[in-house]
Amino acid sequence: MQGNALRGARQQSLEQRRALRRVRPVRGKTKIQGGRGAAGGDFAYLSNMRFTQDLTSNVNVIRSYARGELRVNDDVFHDSVIVATSRVRAEPALSDVSELVMEHADHVLEFDPELVLLGTGHRQAFPAAAFAARFLASGIGFEAMDTGAACRTFNVLVSEQRRVVALLIV
Repeated sequence: MQGNALRGARQQSLEQRRALRRVRPVRGKTKIQGGRGAAGGDFAYLSNMRFTQDLTSNVNVIRSYARGELRVNDDVFHDSVIVATSRVRAEPALSDVSELVMEHADHVLEFDPELVLLGTGHRQAFPAAAFAARFLASGIGFEAMDTGAACRTFNVLVSEQRRVVALLIV
């Protein structure tokens, strides 16, 4: 007897959940058309849905990163790189923040950034003050952070269509 009562309560709960799923609120000016399904239940679907083209398909996105490896779109890099929205440049001679020289800053400035992110490897480290001052004197924002944070920040800024360049030490 008790088993039948539990089964009845469970069946009622499932029916209530199905009823809640049938019609969902829709925002905006989208039209809703409804009808009866094969099982006899009411349903609603969207019509006049607008599609927009993804304009970021030719923009570099950092897909993954790990110690010693960085994946930009479908390309894998095992050395440090400079990543901009439209280009990637390998910097194989760079393996630590202490090795940064003004030549590296010049390579970054070739990309005409409005903001520069420095990914310093597994842990956050800061470059020489003169290196950061090179960007700040030109009115370009500069941030130093660990490479994982720099990759995530780069992707967010790219999605906002900002002119960001990341120098990432892998």
